[in-house]
Amino acid sequence: MDMREIDAATGRLVRTAERLTPEEVAAPSLLPGWTRGHVLTHVARNADAVAGVLEAAREGREAPMYRSEEARDADIAAGAPRPAPEQAADLRSSADRLAAAVAAMPEEAWAFEVRHRSGAVFSAAELLGMRYRELEYHHVDLDAGYTPGHWPEGFVSRELESLVGRLAGADLPAVEIAGAGTIGSGPAALRAEGPGAALLAWLSGRSGPDGLTVTRDGERVGFEALPVPPPLA
Repeated sequence: MDMREIDAATGRLVRTAERLTPEEVAAPSLLPGWTRGHVLTHVARNADAVAGVLEAAREGREAPMYRSEEARDADIAAGAPRPAPEQAADLRSSADRLAAAVAAMPEEAWAFEVRHRSGAVFSAAELLGMRYRELEYHHVDLDAGYTPGHWPEGFVSRELESLVGRLAGADLPAVEIAGAGTIGSGPAALRAEGPGAALLAWLSGRSGPDGLTVTRDGERVGFEALPVPPPLA
């Protein structure tokens, strides 16, 4: 994962945050129960969490991303009401701390196994891709003008391949995703095609299947024929 992509995504998010009025910060985001302030604070605290795990990996020890789920939620709730300038400054400073942690990592430390709050175990190197996804998905979740159509092409192609691979064999009716593979299990009578960003937005739960062409055995059918993919946090 190239840190330049992460830096660019951070810059885009900061610029969006800076434009928000107090009323817009307090308004609902696309994430149930969260305001835009919750989303912005979460992204900042996620940078600190990743930085902390990288610092531990550099020292050869395992560390949790958050002290506890309760502490994570409390930090997000406490930071959510802050005005846009404070939110933007927090995003910048937390991103700087993460960049410093990345720069301090020796090559061999990237292979150190870390544990995600979900329980998944993977190499420290994978944390950078996770951070990039946090930035791009949650920027859309703000519902503040940045849409799936704004996602960089490289992000769309990589994430679409990854998400289709993750959903291959899942407990869903099988759907062929044009140019990307098949999700679900069983024979794929359904086929969905359209712009990559629209496919990724649907598969990641950021939008419905609007803008996609859906066919069953070659005959065009309505969007309602598609399954609802499991939500992607």
